[in-house]
Amino acid sequence: MFIVHVQAHVKPEFVDAFRQATIENARNSVQEPGIARFDVVQQLDDPHRFVLVEVYRTPDDPAKHKETAHYKKWAETVAPMMAEPRSSIKYANVYPDEAGWG
Repeated sequence: MFIVHVQAHVKPEFVDAFRQATIENARNSVQEPGIARFDVVQQLDDPHRFVLVEVYRTPDDPAKHKETAHYKKWAETVAPMMAEPRSSIKYANVYPDEAGWG
């Protein structure tokens, strides 16, 4: 598995709109064959900050995701909502392994 954590810092006036757009993107994203999981989490002590936890089946799948219509719509929609540019950190899965057995 290939995991990406996308950090988003949203302007206060756009928090609700960002949540809506991001949930719509996540709902469509989990339908992609290359995505195993797509979580949207909001920071409790700073509700302007979000993390998208994207779990891909292969390292090539994020590029395929970025070619979808729903991703392109999301990226265009949320761009003006950002208080700072989005950033991401990439991870390799350690446990459980791909078969789920550890």
